[in-house]
Amino acid sequence: MDLFLLFLIPAAGLAIWRVVYQVRRAARVARDDWDTKFVERLRRSGVDPFRPMEIDFFVALPTREAAERLQLKLQRDGYAVDVREIGDSPDHPFSLHALKAMHLTVDNVRASATMLREQAIELGGRFDGWAPGRKESVSDAPSDV
Repeated sequence: MDLFLLFLIPAAGLAIWRVVYQVRRAARVARDDWDTKFVERLRRSGVDPFRPMEIDFFVALPTREAAERLQLKLQRDGYAVDVREIGDSPDHPFSLHALKAMHLTVDNVRASATMLREQAIELGGRFDGWAPGRKESVSDAPSDV
C-alpha cells in the first residue's frame, strides 16, 4: 500500500500540473484573437505594414445622439466619420463608419478596436468590427503616423 501511495501522489501532482499547463496554454491561444489573425492574413496577402493604409471601423448605435457624440470624439482623434440611419436593426438603427489611415499592426488595430468597443458599450451600442480599405498608401485620410 505504501508503494502505491508513493506512485499515486507524484502521478496526481503531474496530472494537476498538466491541467494547469493546458489552461494557461489555452489562455494564450485566446489572446491570439481575430484581429491578430486578420492582420497576419492581410500581411501574407501582400499588404505592406510599413505604409499607412485605410482601416474602416464600424459601430452600431441605438440613437442619433449617441452616434453624434461618438462622431465628435472620433473626429477629434483624427478619424473621418459618417453616420447613417439603417432600417434593418430595431435595437441599433444608426451605423457609424470611422476611417483612419494607420500602419497595419496588431497593436494599432487592437488599440482602435478596443477603444471603439468600450465607447460603443458606454453608449449602448456594439462594435461591429473593422475591415481594410485600399491596400495602397493613402494621403487623403487622417493618419496616426
